[in-house]
Amino acid sequence: MRHIVLISLAGAVALSACTRDGDAEVARAMRDVNVVDESNLNDVMLTVADPNEAVDYFTRTLASNPDRIDLMRGLGASLVKASRAAEAVSAWKAVVAHPEHTDDDQVDLADAMIRNSQWDDAEAVLDSVPPTHETFERYRLEAMVADSNQEWDRADSFYETAVGLTTRPASVLNNWGFSKLSRGDFVGAERMFTDALRQDPSLFTAKNNLVLARAAQRKYDLPVIEMTQIERAQLLYTAGLAAVKQGDVTIAKGLFREAIDTHPQHFEAAVRSLRALENNVTN
Repeated sequence: MRHIVLISLAGAVALSACTRDGDAEVARAMRDVNVVDESNLNDVMLTVADPNEAVDYFTRTLASNPDRIDLMRGLGASLVKASRAAEAVSAWKAVVAHPEHTDDDQVDLADAMIRNSQWDDAEAVLDSVPPTHETFERYRLEAMVADSNQEWDRADSFYETAVGLTTRPASVLNNWGFSKLSRGDFVGAERMFTDALRQDPSLFTAKNNLVLARAAQRKYDLPVIEMTQIERAQLLYTAGLAAVKQGDVTIAKGLFREAIDTHPQHFEAAVRSLRALENNVTN
């Protein structure tokens, strides 16, 4: 009997050990699943969630995991998306202070600083990034800093490098065009905006800037580009405002009238501008 009891006890012990090992395996598997799920959730919060909801999520999650650099990055990125630049600067400073930070994190800090109009600070951060760190984002920001310093040759060089490092250069070409527009190179600006629209025909800021660059040369007719009826009305209005600025009042009135006729709804801004011109001429 005793022998049978011992065998039973041994079996119980073995079964207990198997159960504990199985529980441990399950726990480890669940941890792995949770990590994957959380990683996916982090990506979702950064890409499709409302920016302020993402800020709340990362703030809450980071409170329970204060040393997680991925969560710190998520908070910084979501603050940028939420247009909370000052808070984003603080968040990215915390990331850069983390022992596991990378050169990309410093570039993201510089981006937040530029958004917060801290141009000198952004330049200092970019200067601290090794020259071997050659990324699209780094050169895009370097170009913007050079623009702010009116270092046009450097800006052109950085813009050209940035364009070569991305398969989607439309926004950079648009920035480059605006740089040329601000320095009075209207022909160069027109070329850049046209190139931007060749890359992304839906980029309305480039369409609007293209009209401004052409109007600065007193070319008030709209360029041959893709546009909706509402966009056409808005671009005519932009051209009209540019004409007013250059003293071409008669042309401006014609552009405002065309904008009003083109817009599928009531175009209040164009109506007010036209009335102001007509009243001014009458008076």
